[in-house]
This record gives sequence, C-alpha cells and structure tokens, in this order.
Amino acid sequence: MLVALIGDARAQTEPTESTQTVSLSTLVSEIAAKNPERQFYQEEIAAAKAGVRLSSRLNDPELSFDVGQKRLKDSSGAKIGDGTVWSVSITQTFEWPGRLALRKAIANRQVELAELGVARFENALTARARTLAFSLYSANAKASAIREVSDRFSALKETFLARDPAGITPLLETRVIEASELALQRRATEAELAVQASLIELNQLRGTAVDSPLRVKAPALSFNEMPATPDLLAAARENNFDYRMRLVELEQQGFAVSLARNERYPGISVSPYLSRDNIGERETIVGIGLSVPLPVSGRTGAAVRVANARRRQAEAAVFVALRELDREVITSAQTFATKFAESRRWSPDAVQKFREAADLADRHYRTGAVPIATYVELQNSYLDAVEALLDTQAETLAAGLKLQQLTGLELNPVEIKP
Repeated sequence: MLVALIGDARAQTEPTESTQTVSLSTLVSEIAAKNPERQFYQEEIAAAKAGVRLSSRLNDPELSFDVGQKRLKDSSGAKIGDGTVWSVSITQTFEWPGRLALRKAIANRQVELAELGVARFENALTARARTLAFSLYSANAKASAIREVSDRFSALKETFLARDPAGITPLLETRVIEASELALQRRATEAELAVQASLIELNQLRGTAVDSPLRVKAPALSFNEMPATPDLLAAARENNFDYRMRLVELEQQGFAVSLARNERYPGISVSPYLSRDNIGERETIVGIGLSVPLPVSGRTGAAVRVANARRRQAEAAVFVALRELDREVITSAQTFATKFAESRRWSPDAVQKFREAADLADRHYRTGAVPIATYVELQNSYLDAVEALLDTQAETLAAGLKLQQLTGLELNPVEIKP
C-alpha cells in the first residue's frame, strides 16, 4: 500500500506534457493580479470613498403635510360653518459651522485606512506567493533527488536478489540496501505530500482548480545586502503598514474628539410653512419656524469623554505598535543576517559535486571498489546536502520577506532572469 501511494503521488507530481512550467516571478505576478480575495479589499476602498461623499452633505429636508376638518360655532353654539384646513412645511437642519468638515476629515482617514489595508494585503500576498512558489520548487527538487537515489537502491536490490547469495556478507549488504530503501520511501512520501500542499495553496491563490498541475522553474536567487539597524528602524517607522495604520487611526480619533466637542452646539432646524383655513372667510398663513434641541440630558458631554478615551486608546496602540515594530525588525534582521551568511557559505556547485560523488559510488560499488558503508553514506549525504541547501535558501527567503514586510525595503532574494 505504501509503494502504491508513493507511485500515485509521483504520477501527480512528475512533469508531463500538460504540466505548466512557469518562472517564480511570473507566478508571483499572476497571483497578485488574479487573487480573488483582493477584490474584497478593493470594495472596501469603494465603500470608504462613498462614505466621504455622504459625510459632506446635509441631511435631506423633511416635508410635512397636515390636513383636517374644522367646524366653527358661535358663542351660543350655533353652527357657522365647517370645511377643510391644511398646512404644509419643509424642515431643513443646518449643522454647526465646521461639523461637516470634521466628518469629512474622519471619512477621508477611513479611505486612507482602506488603501493601507489593500497595500498591506498585496504585500503579504506577494510574500506568501513567493514563499509558496519556492516551496513548490524545493519540494519537487527534493522529491526528484529522493527518487533518483531510491531508483539506485531498487536497481541494486534487484541485482542482489537475482544472484545466489554466497556467504554472510552479500546477505547483510542486501539487508542494508533494503533498509535504506524503506527509509527513502518515507522521505519520498513526505516530499510528495509537501509538493501537494504547496500546489493546492498556490492554485487557490491563483484562483484556479486546486488540482491544476504546475511546476516552478529552478530560480537563481540573489540575496541583497542588509542596511544598518538604524536605517532599518527608520524605514520601518516610515513604511510599515501596520504602524502607519495606527498613526492614521490616532489622527482619526483626534478629529472624532473635535467633532464631539462641536456637537455640543446644537444644529438649527429651519421650517418654512404654509397653512390655509377655508372656514368662513379664507385665511392663509405663511411663516417660518426655528427649532433647536435643548442639551439638558448631558449626552453631549458624555460623548466628548468617550471620544477622549478612544483617543487615549489610540495613543497607547501607537506606542505599543512602535515597540513591537522595533522588536520585530531587530529580530528579523538578526535572523536574515544569520541565514544570509549561512547561504553564502554554500558553493554554487556543492549539490552537483555530491550528486556526482553518489553516482560515482554507485558505479564503483557494483565493481567492488567501494564498501557498502561508503556507498550508503554517500547516497544519504547527497540527499542531506540537497535538503540542507534548499532549506537554507527557503529560510533566507522567508527571513528576507519578513524584513521587507516590516521595513518596505527591497531585501528579499530576487530572481535573476537569464
């Protein structure tokens, strides 16, 4: 069953004529352009801009119409006449000066927050797409190396089984080969599962079917140098999306406090009206009414206190965000520097040398020039070297992308196009 599972996974991940092969940068650009979740954040900007237009307008006027029946009698109770009376009025409330401007300023900050949210999402999406794309390439490369070594062990085992074992040494060597093959099957299963996990998430980010075949071309990565720590901290305070959003929220709360204080002064409602009485002699009245709410409940004062509390909360959030940002930048910078230095210790042809050594050991072991221990050690060393190099590159990539998200600087490994 295990062998069948590995064979089925290999059939899905090995390249075929219909498998699409793209470069890392092309795949990242496709995901950034086609990701379906991006539309959600775009609509948030549209809603915020509609709120700006709404905030700068007065409330709609109210039209009132009254109609009734009137009966008129003299002092003795004798009926003089009856008829219809009616009145119509239009009421428009005018805000206190400066109130609409404050509401518009708050709505504009909401637009800025929505735009920062879109930029943050796109930045995070690009980083995630690049990480997943490299993970897919890395998983395929590991699976390919494991299949290569596994095929060697399988061929060698078949050769041993075809012979008539003479003595204890050939039998023990056969068991060593079989045990190594079983261990490779486990590594192969884990590698194939990693390929499928990266492929499914990448296809979801692309907005395509989760089982669409895809392969990433081998990327040539160039690791950019990291600036000094003071420059990183300064760039983070200027470019970090989360910190900038906290600053915008603080500014928005300042306008909210000013608006709450402005709302202590009531708006004025103006009501032109017309009424007509047709009982007896015709009577027409034209006038204008003014009305203002009386602030006797203390609600306006409470609103100011609430707005001030929210502003103090925003100030505390900015302070905490700055402290967390500095910590994350320094930690990420140290991680990137360490992984970057580790990656530079690898020679460009290190993996190729181990591969050639493993192939050479395979040929010479069959002639009896290499002992079984050396043969197995070289095969495992080849796989360990492939995994170590790819893992180091992936960790450096992740650390660089994290630092880029924090600072907005181009620190991550970029693909060099031939």
